[in-house]
Amino acid sequence: MSVYSSLADSGFNLLTLLLAIPLLGTLSMFLVPVNDERKARFIASLFGAAAFAVSIVMLASFDNDTAHFQLAEQKAWLPAWGITYTLAIDGLSMWMIVLTTFLSLLVLIASESVHKKLRSYLGLMLLLEAGMLGTFMALDGVLFYIFWELMLIPMYFLIGVWGGTRRVYAAIKFVLYTAFGSLLMLVAIAYLSYKCSIQLGQWSFFLGDWVQLNLSRSEELWLFAAFALAFAIKIPLFPFHTWLPDAHVEAPTGGSVILAGVMLKMGLYGLIRFGIPVFPHAALEAAPLFALLAVIGIVYGALVAWVQTDMKKLVAYSSVSHLGFCVLGFASMNFQGMQGCIVQMINHGISTGALFLLVGVLYDRKHTRLIADYGGIAGKLPTFSFVFLIFTLSSIGLPLTNGFVGEFPILLGAFRYDPLLGAIAVSGVVFGAMYMLSLYRRVSFGELDEQKNGDLTDLTLTEKVVFAPLLILVFLIGLHPQPIFDGVAHSAEVVIAQVDAVRAAQNTDSVARRRPTRSARVEVPVKKVP
Repeated sequence: MSVYSSLADSGFNLLTLLLAIPLLGTLSMFLVPVNDERKARFIASLFGAAAFAVSIVMLASFDNDTAHFQLAEQKAWLPAWGITYTLAIDGLSMWMIVLTTFLSLLVLIASESVHKKLRSYLGLMLLLEAGMLGTFMALDGVLFYIFWELMLIPMYFLIGVWGGTRRVYAAIKFVLYTAFGSLLMLVAIAYLSYKCSIQLGQWSFFLGDWVQLNLSRSEELWLFAAFALAFAIKIPLFPFHTWLPDAHVEAPTGGSVILAGVMLKMGLYGLIRFGIPVFPHAALEAAPLFALLAVIGIVYGALVAWVQTDMKKLVAYSSVSHLGFCVLGFASMNFQGMQGCIVQMINHGISTGALFLLVGVLYDRKHTRLIADYGGIAGKLPTFSFVFLIFTLSSIGLPLTNGFVGEFPILLGAFRYDPLLGAIAVSGVVFGAMYMLSLYRRVSFGELDEQKNGDLTDLTLTEKVVFAPLLILVFLIGLHPQPIFDGVAHSAEVVIAQVDAVRAAQNTDSVARRRPTRSARVEVPVKKVP
C-alpha cells in the first residue's frame, strides 16, 4: 500500500499550530516599542521556544514503526484548480522540523549583537522559520512552492540590510540564482497538474496523485531536470554553488546559521521528497551525474576552503564539501547511503551552525574575520577555545562525535555504489581535517599579540547558554545515534524500495528483450511504483 493512500485528515491541527506560532511572533514585533530591545528579544525568544516545544511534543508522539505520513491535515483550498491545504510529516520531515525550530530558537537568543532595526530583524527571522517549516510539511505542490519562495523574502532582507559591505550584491545574487531554478520548477508543477487532469480526470497538485501518473521517459527526464535544477542550486551542488560564499560572508551571523543549518538542506529534502517518488526512472538515470558532481564538490570545496584567509568564507566552502557527501549518499541509491544522507543533513546543521556562531563571536568582539588577525587566543579565551575545538572535531567527523555517524554510512553506500568514487570521497575527509585543524591552530595557538587581541573577552553567559545544547548534541548523537537512525529508517526504505522496483522492472524487461522471439512475445512494461 502506498504511503499516500492512507493519508487522511487526522482532525488535529498541530502542524498548523506550529506554522502559526512564528507567524504570530512576526506580527507581535509590530507591537513592541521601537527602543525596547530587551522586550523585543524576550518576546521573539518566547515564540521561538513555543515552536520548539511543539516540535518536541510532535517528536515524542511520532510513531517510528510506520512509513506512513502522520498528523495529516488535508482541506480543500482552491478546489476548482485542484489546490489543497495538505500538510503531513514522516521521519524525514519530522527531524528537519526539530532541527529548524531548535536552530531558530538559538539564533533568536544569540541576537545580542544586533541593534540596528532589531524588531525587523527578529520578525524576519520568525517569518523565515515559518517558511522553512511549511516547506517540510507541505504535500501539495502549490503549497510547497509558496513556502519555498516565502523563504527567499526574509533571507533577502536579512542579507541586504544587516549584512556586510557587499550585502546588496550578495542578496541580489542569492535571489536571482534561487528564483531562476524555482521558476522552472513552477512550470513542472503546472505540467504535472495538467497530466493529472488527463489521466486522473481532475487537476491536482497533491503529491499522492503525482506518483500515480504514467509519464513517458522524455517527460520524466525534463520534469525531473526542472525540479532537480531548483534543488541543486539550493544545496548548492557544484557548479551551482557560486552564490553561497557571497551570501554566507555578507549575511549576519544569524542568517549564516540558518542558511547553513537548514536552508541548504531544502534541496536534498526536495530530491528525496519529490525527485524519487514522482520521477523514479529519471532519478535513477541521473544518479551517476549527481554522484560525479558530488565528489567534485567534496574535493573542490575542501581544497578551496584550505586556502581561505577569511574564517567565514572557509566555513562556507566547507559546507560545499560537506553537502557533497550528503548528495553522494543520495546518489548512491542504496539504503546505507540514503539513511546516512538524511542523518548527516541533521549533523551538518548542528556542527556548521555552531561554527558560524563561533565566527560571529569573534567578529562581534574585533570586527574582523581574517585568520591572520588572531592567534594565541586559547589562553585568553579558554572556554571559547574549548568549544571551538569540539565543533572542529565534529566538523571533521571524529569518531564518537555526530559528524562521524552520518559520514560513515554515506561512505559505505558510496563504496557499494562505486568503489572509485567512494575512494575519492574519502580524500575529502582527509582534506577536511587539514583545513579545519589548520584553522584552529592558527586562531587558538601561537603567540598572543597583546596589542591586537589583549582585550578579547571569553564567552558571555548568553553565549554559553547557546552553545551548551549544541555541545550536548555533538556527543549525544555521536554516542547514541540510534533514535535518529530509527526515525529516518522508514523514509529511507520507502524511497529506496521505489528505486529497487524500477531496477527490478528494468532488469526483467532487459531479460525479456534478450529472449528468442516466439510466436507470442510478452512485453514487460516498466511501471512506476506508487
